[in-house]
Amino acid sequence: MGRKFFVGGNWKMNGSRESVKALVCSLSAAEIPAGTEVVVAPPAIYLSLVRETMDAKVGVAAQNCYKVASGAFTGELSPAMIKDCGAEWIILGHSERRHVFGESDELIGQKVSHALSAGVGVIACVGEKLDEREAGSTEKVVFQQTKVIADNVKDWSKVVLAYEPVWAIGTGKTATPQQAQEIHEKMRKWLKDNVSDQVACSVRIIYGGSVTGATCKELAGMADVDGFLVGGASLKAEFLDIIKAKK
Repeated sequence: MGRKFFVGGNWKMNGSRESVKALVCSLSAAEIPAGTEVVVAPPAIYLSLVRETMDAKVGVAAQNCYKVASGAFTGELSPAMIKDCGAEWIILGHSERRHVFGESDELIGQKVSHALSAGVGVIACVGEKLDEREAGSTEKVVFQQTKVIADNVKDWSKVVLAYEPVWAIGTGKTATPQQAQEIHEKMRKWLKDNVSDQVACSVRIIYGGSVTGATCKELAGMADVDGFLVGGASLKAEFLDIIKAKK
């Protein structure tokens, strides 16, 4: 059986109650292809609102969590709390968490482990910065980040890997379909060599990095691109086009 196409919408730190309700209304009314799974990640303060008002055909994710269930960690959220709000997924290791907030590979690995043990699915992000790509270090960086994630996963059925070249996030630059395919294919081979054939064949590897309605069709046609993690475009009407990229 083929890998089910996965489209995630990361709303980042955007929205108000009014705009969130409008997005929920639009997505709930949308036709989602049978072979596509759609998940949106609103700001944490709107998680309950989105899950309670969104049609069940659309999944809900948090944008981050902490590595333990509870305690004196001001400003943090645990996977248990996220699950209690009805969300089914958590995005972890996003480049903005790594490079704006200084999260280390080690911390991201601990978060992945704890989120999965709490019964929440993980969208785990990896990707290189521009200077790393120009230095020819893309594979080294991506494989190192992937290894830390893999070391903390027991059940891969609850994991989606997202390749997000940092130089293409919010810049309007998109990796060419061929560039995306090349790295996705190499990530899949890394999984085959370091985890198992079964995981390499079944795990979904999605692409993130300025995905738009204009770029999504060709990207979706690549053999190892199993979907998208969409940023800014997930707040716009074109997200409905991206959802149908594989149709």
